[in-house]
Amino acid sequence: YKILLFQIAIPGNVRLKCISWNKNQGFIACGGEDGLLKVLKLETQTDEAKIKGLAAPNNISVTQTLEGHSGFVQVVTWNEQYQKLTTSDQNGLIIVWMLYRGSWYEEMINNRNKSVVRSMSWNADGQKICIVYEDGAVIVGSVDGNRIWGKDLKGTHLCHVAWSSDSKILLFGMANGEIHIYDNQGNFIVKMKLSCLVNSTGAFSIAGIHWYHGTQGYIEPNCPCLAVCYDNGRCQIMRDENDYNPVLIDAGINVVCIQWNPNGSVLAVAGSLKAASQDKDVNVVQFYTPFGEHLRTLKVPGKQISSLSWEGGGLKIALAVDYYIYFANIRPHYKWGYCSNTVVYAYTRPDRPECCVVFWDTKNNEKYVKYVKSLISITTYGDFCVLATKADENQPQYVLVLCNSIGTPLDPKYIDIEPLFVTMTKTHVIAASREAFYVWQYRLAKKLTAMEINQLARTRKEGRERIYHIDDTSSGSGDGHLDYSRAFEGTIDPICAITASDKILLVGRESGTIQRYSLPSVAVVQSYTLGCRAYQLSLNCNSSRLAIIDLSGVLTFLDLDPRAADSTGQQEAGEQLKLERRDVWDMKWAKDNPDLFAMMEKTRMYVFRNLDPEEPIQTSGYICNFEDLEIKSVLLDEILKNPEHPNKDYIINFEIRSLRDSRALIEKVGIEESSQFIEDNPHPRLWRLLAEAALQKLDLQTAEQAFVRCKDYQGIKFVKRLGNLQSESMKQAEVAAYFSRFEEAERMYLDMDRRDLAIGLRIKLGDWFRVLQLLKTGSGDSDDALLEQAHNAIGDYFADRQKWLNAVQYYVQGQNQERLAECYYMLEDYRGLENLANSLPENHKLLPDIAYMFVRVGMCEQAVSAFLKCNRPKDAVDTCVHLNQWNKAVELAKNHNMKEIGSLLARYASHLLEKNKILDAIELYRKASYFFEAAKLMFKIADEESKKRTKPLRVKKLYVLSALLMEQCHEQMQNAQRGKGKEKSSESASALAGLLEEDVLSSTNRFADNAWRGAEAYHFFILAQKQLYKGSVDAALKTALHLRDYEDIIPAVEIYSLLALCACANREFDTCSKAFVKLESLETLKPEQRQQYEDLALEIFTRYSPKYNKRPDLDYVLESGDGKLPVCVATGAPILECQFWMCSVCKHCMKAKETDYYKACPLCHSTL
Repeated sequence: YKILLFQIAIPGNVRLKCISWNKNQGFIACGGEDGLLKVLKLETQTDEAKIKGLAAPNNISVTQTLEGHSGFVQVVTWNEQYQKLTTSDQNGLIIVWMLYRGSWYEEMINNRNKSVVRSMSWNADGQKICIVYEDGAVIVGSVDGNRIWGKDLKGTHLCHVAWSSDSKILLFGMANGEIHIYDNQGNFIVKMKLSCLVNSTGAFSIAGIHWYHGTQGYIEPNCPCLAVCYDNGRCQIMRDENDYNPVLIDAGINVVCIQWNPNGSVLAVAGSLKAASQDKDVNVVQFYTPFGEHLRTLKVPGKQISSLSWEGGGLKIALAVDYYIYFANIRPHYKWGYCSNTVVYAYTRPDRPECCVVFWDTKNNEKYVKYVKSLISITTYGDFCVLATKADENQPQYVLVLCNSIGTPLDPKYIDIEPLFVTMTKTHVIAASREAFYVWQYRLAKKLTAMEINQLARTRKEGRERIYHIDDTSSGSGDGHLDYSRAFEGTIDPICAITASDKILLVGRESGTIQRYSLPSVAVVQSYTLGCRAYQLSLNCNSSRLAIIDLSGVLTFLDLDPRAADSTGQQEAGEQLKLERRDVWDMKWAKDNPDLFAMMEKTRMYVFRNLDPEEPIQTSGYICNFEDLEIKSVLLDEILKNPEHPNKDYIINFEIRSLRDSRALIEKVGIEESSQFIEDNPHPRLWRLLAEAALQKLDLQTAEQAFVRCKDYQGIKFVKRLGNLQSESMKQAEVAAYFSRFEEAERMYLDMDRRDLAIGLRIKLGDWFRVLQLLKTGSGDSDDALLEQAHNAIGDYFADRQKWLNAVQYYVQGQNQERLAECYYMLEDYRGLENLANSLPENHKLLPDIAYMFVRVGMCEQAVSAFLKCNRPKDAVDTCVHLNQWNKAVELAKNHNMKEIGSLLARYASHLLEKNKILDAIELYRKASYFFEAAKLMFKIADEESKKRTKPLRVKKLYVLSALLMEQCHEQMQNAQRGKGKEKSSESASALAGLLEEDVLSSTNRFADNAWRGAEAYHFFILAQKQLYKGSVDAALKTALHLRDYEDIIPAVEIYSLLALCACANREFDTCSKAFVKLESLETLKPEQRQQYEDLALEIFTRYSPKYNKRPDLDYVLESGDGKLPVCVATGAPILECQFWMCSVCKHCMKAKETDYYKACPLCHSTL
């Protein structure tokens, strides 16, 4: 919205040609005839502190005439980064001015004396300037005055130049209307495609090129920012210099100049229009969005407008017209709203593509920020707000997001029509495009849980959402199908505004018709005809009157209530009221009085009662709320200068006249007389005022009556309570507390020596810091409990703000172990947490929680001790398993006799076996006394090692270990049987049962005996070789002969090779020959190996004949079968004596005389 403010005449009636407003420092430079060059500064008077923002009075603080030009000054341009002003005149003279101690001085002068400068432009960072002359000369210079490069574009007449935002591209506008694109070194790239000149006839020239550099961000991603305009009104707005699909505008005026506002959201196009009735032209400024939507037309007095420039904040515009500078105030159509003490506003940031939406809670001065892509509008009502956004840049789908007052999305709705106009009531959200409107009956999500909200979002309940085409006549039966097929059909009379109340929906159309529908049934009731096109519609609280603001800011009213007016007795509706105001840019009806409204006209706010205005108030705030005879308004212009840090000073509350008068009356005349005045002009707010005044004077009877009149039940109860108090000073203290004068009330309580009441007051207020101070000043009965409560409350205060360290100090004093544990955990102070767990008594309810905290960070030992302390061994075991501490798990399971130890072991063992840690698995089983499984695994290893032909001694050891484990298993079973036997009657039965059990065990698992066999095999194999090497060949042969029984364990090749060797060494060629026969008949041999054996046998036996020598000592060894003699494990010889030694562990025998040489059994190495 635009409002003309004031004009400044240039002394000496000098015609102005150009004007430029410095965006950073606020200087305005204007140039004109006869070398005129002035620098002004428009400043806001700060002496009237009450009036802030646009409404504050302005005056010209700096005026300096800069002398140096003689001809008509044609170009002025600012370098804002380096505080320089560059100007040129019709003689081609260029002057660079600098600021020194508040005045402007010449810094540099340049004159080519050949041609006139047509345009000058500084790049985005102020480092380079590009100057173009009419004759085609181009010069690029640096900020310090050095020439970077120059070029002559032969045969061209230049008139405009513009830099791209990254300073890589230069655009040159030619006198013939063409625009050429060059790189920043002056090399031609391509001509620009000019779509806006299609079908245009006659001569035309470029009126302006302006490229917005994105310094304050873009209103949406990929937003058009390069504007090119011609004097015939044709204009194109491009996303970049190669945009083949630009936004096209026909301004319909003779354009003189164009300029973007400082954040690239509005393009101002200035020029003149031939008036139909008069001969002279009318000066106008047209305002457009980057997408070509026309916002407003501003008519400017005077003959010829020559230039325009925006102020740095985008809230004022300066226009050079004839001999004057005109200033217009701009009232932007901000995206904002107000719901439950929260101002919601949106702004763009240069560093983010999304729109930044701030939910600023003005009561607590807290703000919540939300980033929204492609925001279209913000609409608010009650406690809720609806954000209308584009769902996706590529698809024509839109979202209406219902949020609460801190920006939490409660329910998003996807719609296919563009929500150009959105309004909401207590129960409905209505969004309209140009052709159709969508009605959504939303649910108040106050009492819903998050899950229910999600559920709601998923199910589109039939009938809750409906869509209507503006040309259709709705009966209101509302089949309620969401059918978009009709919604995209065009209309000759598009929608231009909508509003709704609980009962009715009004839709304004461009022809001036307003259609009225009933809610919630959405049936057409009637239509009204206006004499203007509505821009904004607003209904009063009982839907009896409608306020209309049209495109040019004229406010009119329509009476919607049917009244019997004409002679025929017909009821008429839609009568236009006799009030009309101009230059109106905002209005708000009172929420509690249908005849009361406030409106903003220029920089004044008027309050009307029954269409009679009160005296105006100077302000430029946007009206948030009007109820209880008070108007709350917000200075959005000021807030958006620094949107990240909104200031409470920018929220202003105005009282309307009746409230001010009543207050003055009470102060001057007294309570009784004023109560008569309020009786005559009743309003709940005035009764409340009277009640409060009566309370101050302790006139309880009047106060009670007044509270009854304003239906304030709490107030009535409070007066009753006061009546029961005896002491006057106690009453005064209670009243002080009622009016939130807490310091005063506390002081009164303390003066009465009622520290308990002062503490109670502070507890009610939640001011625990003060409670703590008061508690420390004295002593009382319940102080300890209160101290604890205060410490805990302060701890909560810090914890809520995530200041865990401070919280810990107070929780320690408050002995709040639960919250203390949480703080230690958040601080990662596990030592503190461990100490806390140790200090808690057994079975404390907090121990499991602490244990789980340790589990989450992988601290097994601490978790286990906490679980054990609260008598939860199973959880302790589970923790060990979870953290892979299996040893600990098994140990715990054993210690606590847990039944599931078997499954636990199996899981861990399989885990170890997966990782190929077999020995670890054996150790695990052994520790857990699961000897059978351990023996099985050990036997498996021994078998595998045996097959690998590793060191025989190692294999023997493995077999022995397996066998020993098996022995332990047998022993375990016998012990178990003995235990059972004590309970059973007969010992023989128990022995039998034990034997049977063992029998089953051994038959199912043959390897139990095989383990000892394996050990024997490798024992004799090693012994034979030892004896052979020692030279005891006879003993070696006897030992080697035993190996024939072990072909299943040691490969036959090895056995018979050793036997042949021992026999040969002992000159027992008969035995040797048998061994060779066996060797040669082995199927496992390769042919060449067999050949080698045959050759060796031939060599031996041709020399020594294999005769049979009868040897009784050998016969005992050669015999086999049941009658076989026991073998001495020390010598390998058969035991013929009656007395011999038998190992208690492995049950193997040794000759009695050999025992002197051994301390341990030669086979199993158990001590003798």
